[in-house]
Amino acid sequence: MQEIKCEVVNSKTIHAFKSKKEFLGFIRNQKKILIALNAEKLIKDDDELTNIINENIGYPDGIGAVLALKRKGTQSIKIAGAEFWLDIVENFSDTKSFYIIGSNEDVIVKTVSKLKKQFKNINIVGFRNGYLKLGDEKILIQDFKEKKPDVIFIAMGSPKQEFLMRDFMNEYEALYMGLGGSFDVYSGLKKRAPRIFINLGLEWFYRLLKEPTRISRQLNLVKFLYKIVFIKEY
Repeated sequence: MQEIKCEVVNSKTIHAFKSKKEFLGFIRNQKKILIALNAEKLIKDDDELTNIINENIGYPDGIGAVLALKRKGTQSIKIAGAEFWLDIVENFSDTKSFYIIGSNEDVIVKTVSKLKKQFKNINIVGFRNGYLKLGDEKILIQDFKEKKPDVIFIAMGSPKQEFLMRDFMNEYEALYMGLGGSFDVYSGLKKRAPRIFINLGLEWFYRLLKEPTRISRQLNLVKFLYKIVFIKEY
């Protein structure tokens, strides 16, 4: 397995990747949880979530994580999970099988349909919406054991998806990835920021303009950046 440099920021381990290709090579045979790290997750003090991150693969999904790595002398690109899950499908669809969970019924059906059109060889062994009722987790675990997916995508928002993936991993080992609202974007229900915002590291600002109610969440980014730049914390 190739060696990847890591840094610890606020007790959380971040893996630094120089390219998507390097990340794809690193996870090819992994049975771990891929966790997108941004300022909001890094600044959060939650021992349970921190343990999950440190036992798995946290990667720099936000500009805050990239800057925190740079502050420690480690270079890394930002890897947007909303795009990278499709890189995983594209690179592994000929050799791995997939199970997809998340969002509402309409979105998950549209997501699966679009994936099958975009990736002709994709093997989706199971899918369902993210509204789990009592007992559904056990049913899913049994389905995993029967259908044996190699990659399981779960889009439920954080930290709910991380806790769920941890519980699943304890019963069935695979490569898991938490995707937040990625299926909503992929299916066309919501739009991502224009490319200029993404390239400038201002996707968070675009989201704030579209959803002003996110202000309390985005203040975490400002607080985090202030600490790593001016106070030299973390």
